[in-house]
Amino acid sequence: MRLIGYKRVSGIGQAVDGFGLAIQDTAIRSWAKTNGHKLIRIEEDEGVSGAKDAVDRPGLSAALLAVQEGEAEGLLIPKLDRLARALTVQEATLAFVWRAGGRVFAADSGEILEDDGDDPMRTALRQVVGVFAELDRRIVVKRLKDGRTAKAKTGRKAVGSYAFGTHGHGKGRDRDAAPRPDEQPTVARILALRKAGDSYRAIAAILDAEGLKPRRAAQWSAMSVRAVVQRATGSPDPRP
Repeated sequence: MRLIGYKRVSGIGQAVDGFGLAIQDTAIRSWAKTNGHKLIRIEEDEGVSGAKDAVDRPGLSAALLAVQEGEAEGLLIPKLDRLARALTVQEATLAFVWRAGGRVFAADSGEILEDDGDDPMRTALRQVVGVFAELDRRIVVKRLKDGRTAKAKTGRKAVGSYAFGTHGHGKGRDRDAAPRPDEQPTVARILALRKAGDSYRAIAAILDAEGLKPRRAAQWSAMSVRAVVQRATGSPDPRP
């Protein structure tokens, strides 16, 4: 049988179970070879949530299209939760393959059989697996959210980009804002000019003239200079 493989990792899933793309690839190829199937190719989605619909996943969309157009006779996944971590997405994807006349196989459990009115337990057991996959995803999301909240309460940066003069340093929960070496001279220049009595607008013009560029904008503004001063000093500066 001609099969098309599909593998997926999201940032969350990969961090939790370590079931990365390379491991999934090996599982798919090994199962196909052992069971005498021809694997035409493997589609993938990297960094994509299993809660997203197929239309929002290029790799899964391509795999399903291959089955629909008859290029492949079935879909092969490493295990059911790689297909989806949301029960509704899982069931919709399986139904799509079955309606197209294809079959679905998982490397860890064999064929995922189509629903049978005479065997409702088969459908129930598959859906139970989907429910637990979805529950696992929700628990992980909550744990990450709680971690960010706890981190923010300690005064450390939890989310978002880092302000001018700083960058992210460290890993995981220990990651926090730290001085960015290439931007610190500009911060020092701004503070020195401000201490000398220059206005924010005047400092912006001086920085532009000296070729000291902001991180993203084409030139400095009075507001961006003011933000650097306030962050560096830790206090508001009422002077213009």
